[in-house]
Amino acid sequence: MRTVSNGYLIQLDGLRFVAVALVLVDHWLAAINKIPLGPLGVTLFFVLSGFLITRILMVSKEKTAGKEGGLGAYLKKFYIRRTLRIFPVYYLSIFVLYVLNVPPVRETLWWCVLYATNIYIAVNQRWLGVIDHFWSLAVEEQFYIFFPFVIFFMPRKWLVPFLGLMTVLSVALRAYFYYRGYEWVVNYVSMPTCLDSFAMGGFMAWLQLTHFEKFKKLFSKTIWIWLGLASWILVVTWSKTNVDINDPRTVHNVANDVWERFFGSIFCFFLIGKAVLGFEGGMKWFLENPVSNYLGKISYGLYVYHNFVYNHFHSSPNHPTVRLLNKIYQYLPALTGNMVFELVLFFILTTLVASLSWFIIEKPINNLKDRYAY
Repeated sequence: MRTVSNGYLIQLDGLRFVAVALVLVDHWLAAINKIPLGPLGVTLFFVLSGFLITRILMVSKEKTAGKEGGLGAYLKKFYIRRTLRIFPVYYLSIFVLYVLNVPPVRETLWWCVLYATNIYIAVNQRWLGVIDHFWSLAVEEQFYIFFPFVIFFMPRKWLVPFLGLMTVLSVALRAYFYYRGYEWVVNYVSMPTCLDSFAMGGFMAWLQLTHFEKFKKLFSKTIWIWLGLASWILVVTWSKTNVDINDPRTVHNVANDVWERFFGSIFCFFLIGKAVLGFEGGMKWFLENPVSNYLGKISYGLYVYHNFVYNHFHSSPNHPTVRLLNKIYQYLPALTGNMVFELVLFFILTTLVASLSWFIIEKPINNLKDRYAY
C-alpha cells in the first residue's frame, strides 16, 4: 500500500481533491454544464467514506470486542473523532448564516441543526438555496448513526452478504421511487438510496483487512478503472438520449435516477482501490504532489464554504463576490463573462476561506482527537 510513515494512505487526499473539484466545477458552471460531475464527486466521497469508516470500525472492533465496556469504548472513540472533525465547521456555518439571516436557514434551522436537510428536501421536494449541498453531509451523518452498530454486532462472515443486501435494496428503492412517480430529488438525497456507494466502500475495506492478497490482485489492474469509467459514461449518455428539456419526465429518467449512482460507485470503487495500493507515473505525481495533498486535506472546508463564496442561482448582485467581479470587469472589461477566469477566482477565494478555517478552527480541534478519543 502507498502510505506515509504513520500508515496514512497518502493518495486518498488527492482523490478527496478530485471529488471536491468535480462538485465545485459542476456548481459554478451550472449555467452551461450538462455532465453530472457533481453527482460523481459526491459518489466518490460516499464510496471513500464507506471504505474509511468500515476500515476504522473493523480495526476498532478487534481492539474492543469481548472486553468489559468494549462497546462503550468503541462508540466513544468513533463518535468523538467524527464530532471533532465534522461538527465545528458545519455548526459555525449555520450560526453565521443564521445571524446574517441568509435564507432559508432561519426557516429550516432545526432541520439544519439535526443534520436532516436531506429529509427536508425529500419531503418538501424543494432545494435550500446556499445550503443545498448540506444534504450530502446529512446523509453521511445518518449513515454514521447505524453503521457502527452493524460492524460491532455483526459476525464478520455475515458482513459481505449484508453489504450486498445494502446495495440491492438501495438500487431497488431508487427504482421504486422512480416508477412510483416520485420527484427525482427523493431518489437523489435520501440516505437509504445512497447506501450502494457506502456498501462498495465497505466491501473494499473488508477485502483489504481480511484478504489482502486478493485485494492487491483485484486493484492492481487499471483496466477495471477504465471499464468502470466507460460504464458510467455509457449510463450518462443513455440518460441524455431522447431528452426534451421542456419535459422533466425525460430529463430525469431511469438512467440517471436509478443507475447513474450505481455505475459511478463501481468506477469510484476501482479508482479508490488502486489509490490505496498506489498509482504510479502521472497519477502518482498528481495525487501525491503537495498542492493536491493540501487541497485534499482542506476538502471538507472547500465543500462546506464553496456555495457561500459563490452560487450560480442564489448569489445576489450585492453578494461580495459578485461585487468583486463587477469591480474587476470595470477595470478589465476584456475578462467580462470569461468562464475560466471566474472559475479561477471562485476557487482562489474558496481556498483562502477553507485555508483560514483549516488553520484557525479545524486543525487545532482535530489535534484534540488523540486526547479525547485514544
